[in-house]
Formats: sequence, structure tokens, C-alpha cells
Amino acid sequence: MSEVLVIGGGAAGMFAAIAAARNKHRVCLLEKNEKLGKKLFITGKGRCNITNACDMETLFSSVISNPRFLYSSFYGYTNQDVIQFFEGLGVPTKIERGERVFPVSDHSSDVLRAMEKEMKRLHVQVRLHTEVVGLCVRDGRFVEAELACGEKLGGDACIVATGGLSYPTTGSTGDGYRFARECGHTITPCMPALVPMEVRESWAGSLMGLSLRNVSASIYQGKKRLFQEFGEMLFTHYGVSGPLMISASSYVGQKLKDEELRLEIDLKPALSEEQLDQRVRRDFEENCNRQFKNALGKLFPSKLLPVMVELSGIAPEKKVNVISKDERMRFVRLIKHLTMTLSGLRDFNEAIITRGGVKTKEVEPRTMESKYVKGLYFAGEVLDLDALTGGFNLQIAWSTGYAAGSSIPQAGGHPVSN
Repeated sequence: MSEVLVIGGGAAGMFAAIAAARNKHRVCLLEKNEKLGKKLFITGKGRCNITNACDMETLFSSVISNPRFLYSSFYGYTNQDVIQFFEGLGVPTKIERGERVFPVSDHSSDVLRAMEKEMKRLHVQVRLHTEVVGLCVRDGRFVEAELACGEKLGGDACIVATGGLSYPTTGSTGDGYRFARECGHTITPCMPALVPMEVRESWAGSLMGLSLRNVSASIYQGKKRLFQEFGEMLFTHYGVSGPLMISASSYVGQKLKDEELRLEIDLKPALSEEQLDQRVRRDFEENCNRQFKNALGKLFPSKLLPVMVELSGIAPEKKVNVISKDERMRFVRLIKHLTMTLSGLRDFNEAIITRGGVKTKEVEPRTMESKYVKGLYFAGEVLDLDALTGGFNLQIAWSTGYAAGSSIPQAGGHPVSN
């Protein structure tokens, strides 16, 4: 029986602890917060989007950074395995739009409680308020972890599952990156991912709180299109957010660090320019004696009206029946290409996850063990892995946590098969 230390009581850490304990190891989980799973608790707006029930091809295509690294762990512990795991612990699940999986109760606390109960059943020792400040490596092997209180805990293996830098109030302060670096690992530069974006145009701030559904967004670097997707977006006091923009940030964030990009919103993606022109002409004919600013009620939400009028270049008081064809066609193009300048990403306080982390080429993909230090493993967001929203990032946590926990050999032996 090996002594296994798990640093970090988030999704990956708890899952790794359970996997190791089920493999007959003595496990001690160290968490610096006052409770486990602080970030998991707020995931999916408190509902906990456990995973995504998509096929494997979609699962891999939804990973942005280093999807090939996850081949062994995703197949070693699939999204269906995750669903069965929680069902087996008494947490019934349901599948919603986009194949997103949630607990039937819509309470993340049920997911946390089930994992805590399972760790208790498996006699995992959980130490809260316990901060690890360093790892000791001797002759290329993990030996012990040093705690902030000065205590040193020895172990045959250590799983680092400390998370990234996103939502630092939940305890994600980059400790694992420091441990990895001190053990000789390379840390790929970290940046916020799945994060709102800032916009240069001041009129965007006047739309704060406005949510637009069923719009299409395209992001360009000069003439090169970097992103195009359909969905829902939200205007904020600083720029844009919502599912569509948050997903976009993972595709364009790296470029946005170096230069501004152009965002174009198609407010009526279901209509071609010709069809939209016919629609606008019909609205104009119905309101032929009204002023332009008062003839658009059927086209846009009321909050968007004054902005569209201003950007159109058409005088607000101009009667609809004297608007020229050229003016109308410019207005149609505006509706199809509402353009903003993306100027930057918001910070880690608003990021759902972190891009960057422990370089995956320095980690064994089947076991999550360090290629430099025997007995040292990594799991979850501390690794340079990130994916789109929809339960994919938690699947990374479960799969890598399982790989790490279930791969630890017995003292002087091999992993126990379940």
C-alpha cells in the first residue's frame, strides 16, 4: 500500500483521491481553503455542468489546447463513465441543450456532497486549511511535501491538482505552477480563457445588460477570419460577454494579446442581405410617414434602437418615405455587419479557466506522471489544457484525475486493476 498525497481539493484533486483510494492506496488530500470544491460549487452558475454527453470526436474537437495529449485519459475515463460514476453515487443526471450534463437537482452541492461521502467511505484523509509551500525531490523521486506550518509530509506519490489562476478567490493562485517549475518543469505562459472581452467603442457600454440571441459573430485579424459562430451574446459596461463571446475568447485570446481585432455581429443571420432589404422595405412602407427613429420597433430590442440609428448615418428625424435606396442598403449592411473593435481580454477574476500551465510534453499522457520526477503526477487545470464551455473542462479534470490516481503503483509494485 502506497502513501499518496493529493494537493488541491477541486474537481481533479477529489477525483484523483477517489481513484487512488479505490486502488487500495492510503490517500491524504490537502486543501488550503476552509472547504472542498469552491470553484466546482459555482460551476455552471451553481448548477454544475458535470460533463458533455457528446460523441468522442466532438469531445476532442472541443479541446483547444493539446487535445492529442488527452487521447489516453479521455478513452481511459470517458464522459459516459463520468455520468455512471455520479449516478452510482446517487446523483441522477439529465442532458440539456448542447448535450450538457447536469445533476437533476440543479445543485452543484449534490455533486460535492457525493464526492465527499465517497472519499469518507474510502477513508481518504482530508485536511482543510492546509497549505503546501513546496515539494522535496531526492534522486529524481518525490519524497515529501512541506506545509506552511512547517510540517513535512512524506509519501510514495504526490498528485498536484491545484488548478490554474482563474477565480483566484476560490484559491486558484498558481501554486502548482511554482511546484512544477521547482521540479524542473516548463510552464507554458498563462492567460485568461473563456473570458469576456473588452471593446473600444463607447456605444457598446450604453448597451450594458442587453442580451442578443440567435446572432452570428465573426472575428477578423485584417482580412483573415479567426472565428465564426452562432449563439447568444451579452453587452457589458466594458464590452461583450455571454456564451458566444466567451467561447470566442478561447480561439482569439492569443492574438488579442498582441493586437486589436475586428468583431462583426450579424443581427439577422437567418436572412440574406436581399431578404433583409425586403424586410426593411416592408417595415418602411408600413411606417412611411413616421420618422426613421420611430420606424424600427420590429427590427431590434428597444435598447439597441438609438445605437443603430446613430450608426446608420441617417438623420433620426428623417421621414422614412424620403430615405434613399443607398441609405437603406447601408443600413441593411449595418444590420448584417455591426462592427466593434476588440481591444483585450478581461482578467483572471472573470475567466472561467486558465490557458497555459505545465507543459504536456513533459508529462506521461497515459498516467499523468512527470517525465522528470518519479512519483509526481499532475491533474486538471494545472496542466496546459483548456476547452470550450459545455462541461468539457470538467471532463478534462475527471479524466486526468482518474488517470493520475489509478496509475500509482503499489509500493514497489504495479497499479492495482479495478
